[in-house]
Amino acid sequence: MFFDALAPSSALQLTRFTDVDAFRPAESLEDARSIPLDVANFAAARAIVNLPACRIIVARSFARILETTYRAPGGMVILPMSDDLRASSSGMDLDARFFVALRGNHHCHFVEPKINHHALIMFSTTLRDRGWFDRADALWVRIADPAAHLYARQLVLDILRTASFAPHMFETTEAASHLQEGLLLAFDDLFRTNPLSERSAPNAGARSARLVQQIDDYVAAYPTAPIYTADLADEFGVSIRTLGGAVAKVRGMSLHQYIRLKRLWATRTQLLRSGGASVASCARAQGFHHLGEFAAAYRATFHEAPSDTLARARSRTAAPEQVLMNHVASAGQF
Repeated sequence: MFFDALAPSSALQLTRFTDVDAFRPAESLEDARSIPLDVANFAAARAIVNLPACRIIVARSFARILETTYRAPGGMVILPMSDDLRASSSGMDLDARFFVALRGNHHCHFVEPKINHHALIMFSTTLRDRGWFDRADALWVRIADPAAHLYARQLVLDILRTASFAPHMFETTEAASHLQEGLLLAFDDLFRTNPLSERSAPNAGARSARLVQQIDDYVAAYPTAPIYTADLADEFGVSIRTLGGAVAKVRGMSLHQYIRLKRLWATRTQLLRSGGASVASCARAQGFHHLGEFAAAYRATFHEAPSDTLARARSRTAAPEQVLMNHVASAGQF
């Protein structure tokens, strides 16, 4: 599993437990109590990454009966990290299709008949409410859209790998905020409701079109500035959910997809205007920290590699200079 490909770093806390007695002290700190069902084959692991307003905990659990109290005033999501997850809670069977969302204090019972891999994403109370939790003290078990679920899982893994092998990315607030924004957008998709349900609202279509135009104008005015959905919502005086519904209605894609498309175009603009900057620096300036994923998205959108765009921009810059040099050289000949 992915734990074997991780290494501890200044940004990633990685702990492996080989026996239950070593595991119990860590568990007790979280107000949890496990009864292992297979002591002989016990193994557990945990990886923790902190972002500006959330904490990611990815765990490899073990066959057990679990009683725990979650305290999540800012909200929390429990996300399966493998396709073969099996568990039950209060008699309800859970598998990899489900995710759990909760806010407040909740005493929960689980039975895990086998090793499972899951992520707990705990949100700070400083994070603006994105419309995910309708009530201050509630718990839901939901079936997620498969594509949104898979993307959220892959993004969590990517953040762990980045923390493991590029911990310097977490040393600046800007880079860490970019990583967090991508994760928040992924969860917007995970929680997203059907925007067609809002059709009955008067003038909803016109309002949505105006909001999308405001997004376009904002991006045009600040072509290389980081784009954060909470900032956009504040700028336009609406909720993040309203913003996402407007984009889905007008552009036919999620807010996450639209923001990514805007960022790709902003990166392209930066590449075409760049003098000595690299592809990596231009991509990271727009929040793309997984360069392989960025390159694939860029090629799919523009049908060329970002390095080709940069090379073309440099050749255009060099051409007038070469003409001038040739002219100077010829003028000096007799």
